[in-house]
Amino acid sequence: MSKVTPEHLARQAVVYIRQSTADQVAHNLESKRRQYNLPERARQLGWSDVAVIDDDLGRSGGGVARPGFEKLLAAICEVRVGVVVSIEASRLARNGRDWHTLLEFCGLVGTLIADEDGVYDPRQPNDRLLLGMKGTMSEMELSVLRQRSLEALKQKARRGELFMTVAVGYVRVGHNRI
Repeated sequence: MSKVTPEHLARQAVVYIRQSTADQVAHNLESKRRQYNLPERARQLGWSDVAVIDDDLGRSGGGVARPGFEKLLAAICEVRVGVVVSIEASRLARNGRDWHTLLEFCGLVGTLIADEDGVYDPRQPNDRLLLGMKGTMSEMELSVLRQRSLEALKQKARRGELFMTVAVGYVRVGHNRI
């Protein structure tokens, strides 16, 4: 039994594309290619009307205004979206508040969420549980990465090798020398 119904197909499929930093946009070209190929995934699932929202390229998922995510939420609330497609569902939102808001809105209006692993219906308890776990794992992953980065910076500072910026009037020369 397919989760995709004629009611879903009557609405638009929206592919949400995001990379967190300008550096990722410039250098993680394979990720960008994979994301821009997602409209094909939506067509394979049965949608002919597919829109791409890529306004948030180079914007972090946490704490920064994301006009593309806001546009996505608005379209969902207007019951125009049958499915939201991304590389992995947990990348749609990178903080708990946004993630649970997205799940709640999708559940209220019957919008599906699809990624490379499957199609999820936030109205179904098992799918809601799985999506919740994916979001929690994503948050945990970010927390661990931040913690590792901070510890690495602290280690460099303890060794006297941490150079972030040089005070005005000084110039960095050679290998970490001022």
